[in-house]
Amino acid sequence: MLITLKNVTKRFPVGRGEFTALSDINLSFQKGEFAGFVGPSGSGKTTLLNIIGSLDAPSEGSAEVMGQFISKLSHRQAAALRNEHIGFIFQSYNLLPVYTVYENIEFALLLQKRSAAERKKMVMDALEWVGLTDKINSKPSMLSGGESQRVAIARAMVKRPALVLADEPSANLDAKNTHNILEMMKRLNQELQTTFLFSTHDDKVMQYLDRIVHLRDGKIEKDEVFQSKITH
Repeated sequence: MLITLKNVTKRFPVGRGEFTALSDINLSFQKGEFAGFVGPSGSGKTTLLNIIGSLDAPSEGSAEVMGQFISKLSHRQAAALRNEHIGFIFQSYNLLPVYTVYENIEFALLLQKRSAAERKKMVMDALEWVGLTDKINSKPSMLSGGESQRVAIARAMVKRPALVLADEPSANLDAKNTHNILEMMKRLNQELQTTFLFSTHDDKVMQYLDRIVHLRDGKIEKDEVFQSKITH
């Protein structure tokens, strides 16, 4: 198992009390899954992604990701887990405006202390995956929304992570771009056996998922496994 969550509960202080964002979550994911957390706003989707991505830790229970227990990691160890093994894709792209497309993608590799030649090959591979080799010297302000999200995917994938976490990746995209982005992610999932976990309430994204975990009020309402409705 790539990810194992046992009795995960997460509480946040609110005023003099606390808010329970997740309650007694038990889940596991294998290598190569293409799955998503689905539910209304406030159901715990992003909190769950943050714990799996080592950006947060459970209040109770255990979250084991790639053999490491999130609650036991120091800040430096958690950062190392993210730098080496986890890619993140956000709805707002989070591209650095002063950097070119090439530099934005390369940035993820600078933390890994790879050689310049190795970095260049990996960045060019990632640009080919997302079909943006012609935008290598463009700044983010020169890109469309769909192109910006493709750069964000390339940045997440450039280090060939075991796990990619995508938080509402289609929120700022139209239908055509959403389908193009999902087709690309699905292809990378199949070719590289990268595990993708989404947080979404977009029906267009759900069509591509092989597994949907429905959340409501911080609890698992239903866990569905099926062949995605999109054929490849």
